[in-house]
Amino acid sequence: MDLFDAVTSTAQGLPAPSAGAPLAVRMRPRTLAEVAGQAHLLVAGSPLRRLVEPADEAARRAAPSSVILWGPPGTGKTTLAYLVAATSGRRFVELSAVTAGVKDVRAVVEDARRRLAADGSETVLFIDEVHRFTKAQQDALLPSVENRWVTLVAATTENPSFSVNSPLLSRSLLLTLQPLTTDDVRSLVLRAVEDERGLDASVVLTDDAADHLLRLAGGDARKALTILEAAAGAALGDRDPDADPAEPAVVDLATMERAIDVAAVRYDRDGDQHYDVVSAFIKSMRGSDVDAALHYLARMVAAGEDPRFIARRVVIAASEEVGMADPSALQTAVAAAQAVALIGMPEARIILAQAVVHVATAPKSNASYAGINRALEDVRAGRMGTVPPHLRDAHYAGAQGLGHGKGYVYAHDEPHAVAAQQYLPDELVGTRYYEPSDRGFERSVAERVARIRAILGDG
Repeated sequence: MDLFDAVTSTAQGLPAPSAGAPLAVRMRPRTLAEVAGQAHLLVAGSPLRRLVEPADEAARRAAPSSVILWGPPGTGKTTLAYLVAATSGRRFVELSAVTAGVKDVRAVVEDARRRLAADGSETVLFIDEVHRFTKAQQDALLPSVENRWVTLVAATTENPSFSVNSPLLSRSLLLTLQPLTTDDVRSLVLRAVEDERGLDASVVLTDDAADHLLRLAGGDARKALTILEAAAGAALGDRDPDADPAEPAVVDLATMERAIDVAAVRYDRDGDQHYDVVSAFIKSMRGSDVDAALHYLARMVAAGEDPRFIARRVVIAASEEVGMADPSALQTAVAAAQAVALIGMPEARIILAQAVVHVATAPKSNASYAGINRALEDVRAGRMGTVPPHLRDAHYAGAQGLGHGKGYVYAHDEPHAVAAQQYLPDELVGTRYYEPSDRGFERSVAERVARIRAILGDG
């Protein structure tokens, strides 16, 4: 068996999965109607639909010759590549960027070119994890894309703007796959339980077991079906030998836990446990108990909490709890939130942990938070006054005639860049909103604020 025998399908585009194939392979959608999610890519007349279901030869030629599918794991990138081949009768060749080299790419392309010239048969070349290809490997694909020797479908979980070189990216249609919703994955799981290609109603799934499965899957359809297959195998293996073989085995929460070797996290994302765990997480960071903070982080991660939600809580804590005692905590938290959105789970847990450790171990000050709250209390109570004339806008016609800007002192012309003039309205002169602590970096801020207030005459 040569390279092409190993990875190519039948003339219809796909090899038929064997009965012993993994559940995720057996349940791979056969039509676009079975694809979960990604409705934004599958509307009538969309480039992807034209590629998968060309109405005629003209439509086929108008379809893109190279597509890059970017999205989180388990969102259907491989499925869509298979459908491009299966529904159009094209030959299908799959390469993994983890194991294939330039030689393999060129061999596939040359074989596709010969077949196209000999009998007009077209080839879909699917490259998984294309971001792992070197520049040379990606460059080797360019002639086949430009000359339509193959229909290239490349999949990546990383931002193509950074992981795919510009010549290939500019010749490709970039399609972004969205994470599957819980309802999307639930429908796939229930279909797999009933479908004859899947478990063929040999098991029933209890609600709590299904909910736990969906939490652990985290929007990854492949992971969900893999967990389901393991749990179904455990349930069927544990069944009483004297039980009616026609009676389905029950996959309950206990069976699910044993099958995947992960204890169920008693955590309801829509109930009291959700709010209790989040509250404990925030209070642990505030209280500088880094071990407790990591514990509650782990509970949220294991329960399938949206990592972006967790990241937002860390960003808030970096400012509310740490503030100017360590201004770099906010930088770490914001960078973590951006990285989490870029990377996704499961690696995002590492980034979240770093940010949590920084916030939890940093010196604490809520002076900035308390300061804005005091200022808002005055504003909402009507204690505002008018802006001092010398601070008012003097750029529009007639403003100077009203005395706007008169007597204003430009701070940079003064020693220490601090001008001794009134800034607060008359009614609020001497009011203190910001009261810096003596912790961390804010100790030096407190010293500077005291000197500034002395110059301003507010000391």
